[in-house]
Amino acid sequence: MTQGGGDTICGIATPPGEGGVGIVRISGRRAIAVAEKIVRLRSGRRLRGSLSHCLHVADMVFPKRTAPADPIGEPAGKGEEDFIDQGLVVWMKAPRSYTGEDVVELHCHGSQMVLRLLCEACVQAGARLAEPGEFTKRAFLNGRLDLSQAEAVLETITATTEAALRMAQRNLRGELGRLVNELRERLLVLLCEIEAGIDFVEEDVTFISPEQLAAGLEDTLAHVERLLNCAETGRRVREGARVVIVGPPNVGKSSLLNVLLGENRAIVTDVPGTTRDLIEESVVWDGLQMALIDTAGVRDTDDVVEQEGIKRTRTAIEESDAVILVFDVREAANVEEGIQGVGLVPRHQGQHKIVVLNKCDLVPSELAAEAARSVADRCGLPVVVTSVRTGWGLDHLKQAIRRSLTQDLLEPREAVVFVNARHRQALERAKTALINTRDSIRNKRGAEVLAVDLREAADALGEITGAITSDEILNRIFSQFCVGK
Repeated sequence: MTQGGGDTICGIATPPGEGGVGIVRISGRRAIAVAEKIVRLRSGRRLRGSLSHCLHVADMVFPKRTAPADPIGEPAGKGEEDFIDQGLVVWMKAPRSYTGEDVVELHCHGSQMVLRLLCEACVQAGARLAEPGEFTKRAFLNGRLDLSQAEAVLETITATTEAALRMAQRNLRGELGRLVNELRERLLVLLCEIEAGIDFVEEDVTFISPEQLAAGLEDTLAHVERLLNCAETGRRVREGARVVIVGPPNVGKSSLLNVLLGENRAIVTDVPGTTRDLIEESVVWDGLQMALIDTAGVRDTDDVVEQEGIKRTRTAIEESDAVILVFDVREAANVEEGIQGVGLVPRHQGQHKIVVLNKCDLVPSELAAEAARSVADRCGLPVVVTSVRTGWGLDHLKQAIRRSLTQDLLEPREAVVFVNARHRQALERAKTALINTRDSIRNKRGAEVLAVDLREAADALGEITGAITSDEILNRIFSQFCVGK
């Protein structure tokens, strides 16, 4: 039984602009009745008597156009059937459709005028224009998608890289929803045990021991924290990562930017301090989008312009997802001092950093390898030896950058799901409630206190899939969609 709106909606389901094919979608209890007023099957049969989920050749007409107007000709004859286009029609009987309702799709030529007239005809036939995201909202309300899957529809539509698309498709297949539902079900089972103990407190019956409850909480908390750890990687994949190239002057930063981009974007000279401002360009490697940012060399200087460039360098570092620290391999002994000079702590865990020892073509290979081992031991950071001039080590550097940003979470074998900002907020609340429950167990608080926190954690998880939701949340989510979706 469907739960969507009682009226029948229509909307253009293809992007604006001219194209070979355009689609108008109709959904609702009267979808067939509306469509039959504007389509004439070439077979001569009625649409409701034809096969569901099959394409049928049809003419599309305007059944009751009430004369407005052609500005350069006579008004259309009132009551006449005005021909609009010819194309294909498919209807999908509920509940085997996208929305879970009866759905009709009109496949016509991709003219915006044709599509607009078809929507006008649908309205004349008894439908109304859909609101943004209303088709997907009905799919959620009718149980065809959970809320995380509905959001994944939008993420699929807006994906700009292969990695972002793979990430959206995992959620669309329901991987996040299944995991969250499993975690929520575990909490509800624990909650039932606690509440049963409350009900039978006078009989002194224990349904679950504190040790069993604590073990169940710890396992669920670990899964919640793992999902939270995926949030930042998911953001980088969806929005792109910011990778800043920093280091002293004349170590090859601008040259490195140019070879990574495959074009001469930055000016390269032997004069220290050539780069005064940030140079930013986007690149996509193996489906991951990132912005590469070249910066002014960090050093002590009296040049006011260069000082401003160094100030902007430090700001870029603070806003970055990863920092590529470039040094001359011949100055490997000064790497720690150089890292501190740009305002970084070598072993700080919050930011991904890679040390690049450049110009390895100027020293024997054994010396370069020894320098890399020494820097890695002293700084605790991954080290890549390169030569921008010869291309040595650049593929290894690209792999290291991508690996640091994704932490190998994008490989299909990992079966990792990704969470957006709304999911993250819900997971943070669930984590807090679980920690509070754990503390209550350790402090031997009453079962009523445990039940409140456990219920809060379960409800927070339920918000991710829509098991617990509100009209405000739904309106905010689906308002981001286009009208025909």
